[in-house]
Amino acid sequence: MQMKRNVDTTIQFSGLKSGTYTYDFTLDNSFFSEYKNEKILDAEVVFDVKLEKKERMLMFHFAYSGTLTTMCDRCLGEMTLPVEGTESLYVKFGNESQSDDEDVVILPENEYKIDLAQWMYGYVAVSIPIQCVHPIDADGNPTCDPEMLNYISDEDDKGRTQTSDEETDPRWEALKKLK
Repeated sequence: MQMKRNVDTTIQFSGLKSGTYTYDFTLDNSFFSEYKNEKILDAEVVFDVKLEKKERMLMFHFAYSGTLTTMCDRCLGEMTLPVEGTESLYVKFGNESQSDDEDVVILPENEYKIDLAQWMYGYVAVSIPIQCVHPIDADGNPTCDPEMLNYISDEDDKGRTQTSDEETDPRWEALKKLK
C-alpha cells in the first residue's frame, strides 16, 4: 500500500514580487516511499528553502538536515544515518527545454509554479554513502549485530585454508623488488 505524501513541495512563484522568500518542508517516509528507494527504510529530513525571485530568474537555496533509517551492508541490521547539505537550483525562463548545467532548469515562459520534490529527493539520495555500515566504537570494534558478526566470521573461517607454509607466486616476488 502506497502512502499519500503529506507535504506539498510545489511553490507558486507567479504573483510574487522580486525579493527573498523562505519555505520550510519536513519530508518523512510518506514522501520518500514514492521513490521506492530500497536504501531508505524510514526518514525525516527538514529542508529550509530560500527563494530569491528576480525579474527573469529564480534562485533556490536548499539547506537540509535529518536522519534516514537504512540497512547496514555488513550485518543487515537497521541503522540511523545522518544526512545534511546545501544545494542551489537556478530556474530560467525560455523556449529551450534542456540546460547543460544540472543546477539550471529552464521553464516555459507561461509556467507559474514549480514542484521541488524531485530535487529535494535527489539531494538526499546522493548524500547516502555507497556503503552503509554501523560505526566503529571508541575501542575500535564495529557496533554491528554481534550475532551476525559471529556468523560472518565463522563463514569466513570455513571458506579459507590458511597455512603458514604457503608459497608465494614468483611473479609477486619480482614486483616486490621494485620498491
